[in-house]
Amino acid sequence: MTNTHGKRRGTRYMFSKKFRTHGVIPLTTYLKVYKAGDIVDIKGDGAVQKGMPHKCYHGKTGRIFNVTRRAVGVIVNKRYRGSILPKKINIRIEHIKQSRCREDFLNRVKSNDERKRAAKATGERVNTKRLPAAPRTGHYVSTFQNQPSVVEQIPYEFIA
Repeated sequence: MTNTHGKRRGTRYMFSKKFRTHGVIPLTTYLKVYKAGDIVDIKGDGAVQKGMPHKCYHGKTGRIFNVTRRAVGVIVNKRYRGSILPKKINIRIEHIKQSRCREDFLNRVKSNDERKRAAKATGERVNTKRLPAAPRTGHYVSTFQNQPSVVEQIPYEFIA
């Protein structure tokens, strides 16, 4: 048999609810405030079929451009053949959540500003660039009162 060609083909696990999250959708989902310009993550909720995004947008991050009573308009990039197209889609708020993708960046900006302010007060320069983790420094392991232990496999025992 050939594969089906439906809109929800291959979404058995994608749109399923996680363990112990079945049942009534919490009210906090509906009480969140979204504004134009917010960055949101798209995640289809299988319990609400209305306003559900297509499976190709599941897991994508976009920017809100329009807000209505029960839904929001989101601009999402979609790869089509060789190009990336910005798509405008309307999604109900059950299928989106605030993205945390800029959290680390904003925290880094805040800490860099504090470090610059402190360095300016003391009159020294500070490096605010991100650097990769340096390799650990070399050290010697002493065997004095630290006898090395032999690591070897346990012989197989057949128990009848």
